[in-house]
Amino acid sequence: MNALIGKSERRVDGRDKVTGRAQYAGDFHLPGQLHGVIVNATIGLGRIRSIDASAVETMPGVVAVISHLNAPRLAYKPHKTFIDPAVGERLHVLQDDRIHFYGQPVAVVVARSLDQAERAARALNIRYDRRQPKVDLRDPSLPVVLPEAMGEEADKSRGDLEQAVPGAVTVDERYEIARENHTPIELHATLAAWTGDRLTLWSKSQFVVNEQAEIAAIFGIDPANVQVISPYVGGAFGTTLRTWPHVTLAALAARMTGQPVKLTLSRKQTFYTTGHRPFTTQRVRLGATPDGRLTHVEHEGTGETSRYEQFAEALVSATSYLYSCPNLRVRYRLQPCDTSTPTYMRGPGEASGIFAIECAMDELAYKLEMDPVELRRLNEPKLDEGSGLPFSSRSLLQCHDVGARSFGWARRSPVPGSMKDGRLLVGWGMASGTYPVWFAPASARARITPAGEFEVEAAASDMGPGTYTSITQVAAEALGVPMSAVKFRLGRSDFPPTPPHGGSMTMASVGSGVRAACQALRAELLALAASSAASPFAGASPGDLHWDAGALMRRGASERLGYARLAALGPPGLMATATGGRSEEAGKYSMHAFGAVFVEVAIDPDVYTMHVRRMVGAYGAGRIVNPRLATSQCIGGMVGGIGMAVMESTVLDKRDGRPVNAHMADYLVPVNLDIGDIQVHFIDEEDPYVNPLGVKGLGEISLVGVAPAIANAIYHATGKRVRHLPIRIENLLHGA
Repeated sequence: MNALIGKSERRVDGRDKVTGRAQYAGDFHLPGQLHGVIVNATIGLGRIRSIDASAVETMPGVVAVISHLNAPRLAYKPHKTFIDPAVGERLHVLQDDRIHFYGQPVAVVVARSLDQAERAARALNIRYDRRQPKVDLRDPSLPVVLPEAMGEEADKSRGDLEQAVPGAVTVDERYEIARENHTPIELHATLAAWTGDRLTLWSKSQFVVNEQAEIAAIFGIDPANVQVISPYVGGAFGTTLRTWPHVTLAALAARMTGQPVKLTLSRKQTFYTTGHRPFTTQRVRLGATPDGRLTHVEHEGTGETSRYEQFAEALVSATSYLYSCPNLRVRYRLQPCDTSTPTYMRGPGEASGIFAIECAMDELAYKLEMDPVELRRLNEPKLDEGSGLPFSSRSLLQCHDVGARSFGWARRSPVPGSMKDGRLLVGWGMASGTYPVWFAPASARARITPAGEFEVEAAASDMGPGTYTSITQVAAEALGVPMSAVKFRLGRSDFPPTPPHGGSMTMASVGSGVRAACQALRAELLALAASSAASPFAGASPGDLHWDAGALMRRGASERLGYARLAALGPPGLMATATGGRSEEAGKYSMHAFGAVFVEVAIDPDVYTMHVRRMVGAYGAGRIVNPRLATSQCIGGMVGGIGMAVMESTVLDKRDGRPVNAHMADYLVPVNLDIGDIQVHFIDEEDPYVNPLGVKGLGEISLVGVAPAIANAIYHATGKRVRHLPIRIENLLHGA
């Protein structure tokens, strides 16, 4: 067989998606199922004074009204994974009368139809004792606390920041990024059904084995009695990495009513309890010699978290290794407030932190009257100066070269406001990006069926990047068979466990596990063909056998052993299970993906409407398994960066913490008309240390760097520096 990794194969699940055969969580139905609708708190802080359910309970179709007044006390046993906040305790839903944030679930109405449940939920009479919540991170009375889980990473330094550098050119500015919500096209949904003490959940999830363990811990049951099924995810961007309260409520309602219950959040409800990118404020201080060499870097960041948990992200982590600088200090803190807990959103931490660093670098370049690309090249490090480790591979300079050449950066006029297209102001901007290479051991199993087909299974997820297809490519290449001979299945908690479908680690982790399982199965089959008396290759050395299209063959011979005949030689369902791992050498290197983004914006000088006309992204992301899917993944990330830069912002009412734009009419995201030409380039990069496949991941790095590149382009077009996201028309009309 020819190599399959590196080829632009078409999606194996494409037909199922466009014909409607693909089933998402909300598409599953069970006979006799009921419908649950959550009732959310309409205050931002306080207690429930009373719930009068008497009228609602008599409404047509209503089966149950569940609140803290009648819900059983749940176990809520400790359960932590590396995606959950390590400090604090998750929300104990319907366990007491306390309100921690606006939109907190306070009841569930269960009825025979969705319409009946929605009508009854709106009619439920709840009275509160209100307190004034604090939700504005600009409020000086809010405490600032150390993110306990980060330890030394929250405060890192090297050199002497107070060292005086004669003639140093400095930048000292503050940056701000609004709270963002994920808003995937598929709403959160869970169908829960109990059979005795066994629970099955058809649920939207990026981490089915975590959902299994979390629900088991909440209900105090054996995880083996919980099955989570999630074959398709319609976009997520991090919002379904955790198990949110609606999953617990669906299972609780099903247990209390004795019937299956489906619960789907409305778009508005997804703004309440399914996480968000936290509001952040940052200060960056840079100093450089007149010829552009960095002398000191100081980066301070503060992020929003809830009062009952600490959510921390890598806001300032990239600063220590992105550029070379002898004197550096980074500091990260949290501000607890009366909101729900934030969570990971595409490019978590780095996307926000890189915005501040790369805008500050752009400002420094203008002060130095230096090309922004040249400033970055001048400060390229030889190793990771934060950890002292060499990079396993680092292609940032190549990303700059390829991106700049494709974009035509050499034609840029450096003076802000000097480039025009007719009456329109034209701005060119760029930024670097980076994201760590995450890896966690993932298991998989592979089998050959009596029909001679290959089945591969892992408890992974596919929220759209093409996991089904790319993993099938890896499996087929490892087995030495065509892709048509392999069926990859995912999204079940009874499959071999895998890490979360997030952090750009799926191909690195799951792909490595699948490769290991398929190689193990292949070895068993070759040994079987060489040892079985019924095999035409009995007595042959396994090394003399090879796979051809549809059959096993001996080198130099014409006889073929078809897959079905081969399967018949061994026990039915011959299978192999394995776990992928890194080499011992991996710990000796600093591992990151890198990228460079170049952007052109056009701005109307009278009303300041903005259009991102074109973008070029160049990425050093290791081995590219499927260039077609990888390009699509990067385009999606770059489009997400447009939203972060000029559109997305969740606005909270300071009086009660209510998200005032919790709908798609006012929460702005890019649409087709907002998207100009996008080009994606991949650097040819070999990295034998990151994982057995040599991949680095693309989901996060493709968004990181886009927002600062756009902000820098807007400055180049207008001469107006806006240091907070999103950048809106009014910021340019009235100044930053």
